[in-house]
Amino acid sequence: MEEIIKVEQLTKKFKIQKKTSGFKNFFKSEYKNIIAVDKLSFVIKKGERVAFIGPNGAGKSTTIKMLSSILYPTSGTAEVMGMTPWDNRKKLSYNIGTVFGQRSQLWYNLPVQDSFALLGKIYDIDEIKFKRRLSKLVKLFEIRDLLTHPTCSLSLGQRMRCEIVASLIHNPQVLFLDEPTIGLDVTAKEIIRNLIKKQALEEETTLLLTSHDTDDMEKVCDRVIIINKGKLIFDNTINKLKDSYLSKKYMEVTSESGEKIKTEVDTKETPVKKALEELMKKYHVVDMTVENPPMEEIIKEIYRRE
Repeated sequence: MEEIIKVEQLTKKFKIQKKTSGFKNFFKSEYKNIIAVDKLSFVIKKGERVAFIGPNGAGKSTTIKMLSSILYPTSGTAEVMGMTPWDNRKKLSYNIGTVFGQRSQLWYNLPVQDSFALLGKIYDIDEIKFKRRLSKLVKLFEIRDLLTHPTCSLSLGQRMRCEIVASLIHNPQVLFLDEPTIGLDVTAKEIIRNLIKKQALEEETTLLLTSHDTDDMEKVCDRVIIINKGKLIFDNTINKLKDSYLSKKYMEVTSESGEKIKTEVDTKETPVKKALEELMKKYHVVDMTVENPPMEEIIKEIYRRE
């Protein structure tokens, strides 16, 4: 398979001002280097859907910003579709799409369809091709009823669907998704995940997705890269990660009396269904939730084993 993204020894350092106190230091600033990305290397092939995860401050967003030509690296090399991002910014922008969960590329007070039209002009898309492409995406992401609404009037879930459509209008071969489900409710997250995966499979789009939600990783991607403190600590399939590190589940059931019972389940020894059946023998269960361990816990476990 064709290699779409190649990263070798990629490093990014930031110079930040040290905290100082006292009159002697009032006019003198001291700085220190923070290593955000530390000699990172990996390869992603065409059509792969890769979860790029780690705790806050791990270097995920910094890496994506370098790969999408927003930041220059301190050292190392990277190629996206055979191009060095920071040397080929304009040319690369026609081949990649980006979605940053906390930043919008839609004009705040304009109807959504006007933002799409402006993006079509920016990417110099032929009018007929633009209409055909937009019609397909509108249908897939079910946003026809939202087109005439200003972006500011949309719910977060509605806006994220429109943001992803905006990133796909020019039919990019690579899509960078930085926390696309952040802040969404359970239903909206599920919709976004399904749509992203469906679109990627239909068009063989290469995905690099960052998230703190392990469900994003499990339901959208087939491979996971985990970094911490800028270093690569795991790179393998989702199934390998599940077998090795995602055997624990947290269950909480609510009884008829309102009592909440929490339990930890090792799915290698006890399937979730069996654990629930055992709880239902003891309590009259009216509600339940099942959650994966938080990402920080998974990374601690990986470090412990490595």
